[in-house]
Amino acid sequence: MKQLNTELMHPAEQICIIISRIYRSGMTTTSGGNISIMDENGNMWITPSGIDKGSLTVKDIMCVKADGTIIGPHKPSSEYPFHRALYNIRPNLHSVIHAHPPGLVTFSIVHEIPNTNILPQAKGVCGPIGFAPYDVPGSEALGEKIAAEFKKNPDAYQRFETLELCARTIINAKTLGEPKYLTDAQIGFHDGSIPSNYRHFMDVRHPSEERALRTEICRMVRRACDQRLMSSSYGTVSMRWKGDDFLITPPNVQRWDIDEEDIVQVRDGMVEAGKTPSRSVALHQEIYRRNPKVKAIILTQCPSLMGFNTTDVNFDVRTIPESWIFLQDVPKFPFGSQYENVEEVAEAFRNRPCVMLSNDSIVVASDSLLNAFDRLEVAEFSAKSLILAAPMGRLHPINDKEVEDLRVAFHVGE
Repeated sequence: MKQLNTELMHPAEQICIIISRIYRSGMTTTSGGNISIMDENGNMWITPSGIDKGSLTVKDIMCVKADGTIIGPHKPSSEYPFHRALYNIRPNLHSVIHAHPPGLVTFSIVHEIPNTNILPQAKGVCGPIGFAPYDVPGSEALGEKIAAEFKKNPDAYQRFETLELCARTIINAKTLGEPKYLTDAQIGFHDGSIPSNYRHFMDVRHPSEERALRTEICRMVRRACDQRLMSSSYGTVSMRWKGDDFLITPPNVQRWDIDEEDIVQVRDGMVEAGKTPSRSVALHQEIYRRNPKVKAIILTQCPSLMGFNTTDVNFDVRTIPESWIFLQDVPKFPFGSQYENVEEVAEAFRNRPCVMLSNDSIVVASDSLLNAFDRLEVAEFSAKSLILAAPMGRLHPINDKEVEDLRVAFHVGE
């Protein structure tokens, strides 16, 4: 998976970028969390202790030299001992992230580990997951216990954001009903679904309108990440260019760091040479072919929507008028439908803007990328409201007569 281009980036710069993302995403607090990087000289760069995580600058990042000398204007993080213990026991590691995302903290309180089979990409992204016993924060003993877990699983690399998405998805699903998990065979099917049989073309053209679409896609992907409507490990955006030709994001590129050069052009059913389109490219192609009004498609995972998407509970958007007007009734297709039943899923967009793919994603299509994003936001907000309402008692959705009135008043489906 493509990472930040760090070859020319100082460790302190990298730390500031990542801690800012974590803080903005609500996965740590002003005083909580710490990040470190071990450089090629054996020096550890680490966030400071007691300094606002929402406004850290490069000058705030501390350096603990290989000989123990501390350089910088603050004290290094109080969790420095466990960072040091990890680097000692796993010399192949070059970065450590520690934070307090609410979903994972919930699992830690009940002494459970999220089952990453809840989402198709999560098991491969997160790897084996350890659980360290409690000890005093900042103590040498805690460092030894955490390091022991990393030693036990030498191939494990805990992918923080994806694991938190799994945790929140499971919590939301349990609020609604009983989560459904994917089998290893289903995950293997997903992993092997990246398209490899597309013909390629060489004469790639980038007129100004095509470049503008690339920029718009990248901007919207980053916005989706900022809004927690997309994670770095999963999500696809495409835009119709001309006719049935379109531009689409690739797989195996961190969504936070996607740029215009990464975007893949699909023309006359062929793919831009030297690039691989999203594994859902066939579905996007069929949606555009069958639905001329569709100009943009977003396929992604959002924690509240995935709560519905990983249970048998119906996502009933007849909550407030806006939800139904924007989304209409949302069908759910079995896992794998985006690969095996492309025509059936694409046909569903003839009279609605949104469908669910079980344990996989939500797909939203509209006449512009902004409108698709708007509908995605409405869908996630609606799902969140329904989950919050679940413990309150019986829901009272808008009835069929009221829905028909909305259809007529707002020309829905015309």
